[in-house]
Amino acid sequence: MIIDADCHISSAKFDGLAITADELVAQMDRAGVDKALIWLKPPYNKDIAPENKAVYEATQKYPDRLLGFGWTNPRLGKDAALATIAQCFEEYGFWGIKFNGAQDDYVIDDATVMPLIKAATRYGKPIAFHIGSDFFENTHPYRLGHIAATFPETRFIMIHMGGARLPALDRAAIETAQKYDNIIIIGSSIPATAILRAIDTLGSDRICFGSDIPFRLMHVELAKYRALMRDLAEVDQTKILGGNLAHLLSLK
Repeated sequence: MIIDADCHISSAKFDGLAITADELVAQMDRAGVDKALIWLKPPYNKDIAPENKAVYEATQKYPDRLLGFGWTNPRLGKDAALATIAQCFEEYGFWGIKFNGAQDDYVIDDATVMPLIKAATRYGKPIAFHIGSDFFENTHPYRLGHIAATFPETRFIMIHMGGARLPALDRAAIETAQKYDNIIIIGSSIPATAILRAIDTLGSDRICFGSDIPFRLMHVELAKYRALMRDLAEVDQTKILGGNLAHLLSLK
């Protein structure tokens, strides 16, 4: 089973990159991807409520293909962020929730954000963080290390492993994952050399394939992974292309 662990969808085509759930599934069929972990692509007006709802509706339309994660934005206020967390887990039944301090402009381990993370941990599901060099002061890998140390019983997903721009922070990302085994990495929007370094250092159990569609092409990113993993054992390739995420989410 191949799972793309980093896919963004939108309720409508509100810009040149936005894709709908139907378009995503068509891309999955083209690439030969069985399932996709999906979250919203933030609109410019930051009105994420309709976009979280669109993610939920997509999972209802394609229950065997799409794995929904919520999205909360601390910059919209504590009460709004807490309400979003509750809705994502209690009403929508999402597999987890995502924080993105780059696109939403906040420091992910700020004192005002940590209580929101704590609220999300109470649901016992994974929490994802954009960790990239596109806004490294807000989303540096070491900040996720601080969060992982504070909530050791929670599984955290490190998206981009310090990529999303160059130069990437993959060395710091790998060091952080070495120190905290409750972190799993999605190697999306990051050079192939960084992914190989992560596999060599952390092993095949800690890395997941992700395309970051629509910012990247799913079939091209999957081909990249197949090429960079050609010398790995088949069991290791299977883990990275879907097995690790399936284990994390306890998929049957």
